[in-house]
Amino acid sequence: MTQKFTQNDLIRFIYKETSVRETLAIREALNADFDLFVEYQKLYQAYQQLPKVTFSPSKSTIQDILQYSHRSALPAYR
Repeated sequence: MTQKFTQNDLIRFIYKETSVRETLAIREALNADFDLFVEYQKLYQAYQQLPKVTFSPSKSTIQDILQYSHRSALPAYR
């Protein structure tokens, strides 16, 4: 029995969010089903066109977190 994979499955595969078992099954299905492979190619091309965004907090945010951590830290046990 062949498993039907959805666009969501392919997106999870592209983002490496599938289990080992799912990854192997999707790879096998991509080799066997041309239409699925075409859909995968379209999704992968769209994925590659997405901007690569990186986030970094401001220095004041980091300082706020560190101050909160310092204030709320439990005393060390000896």
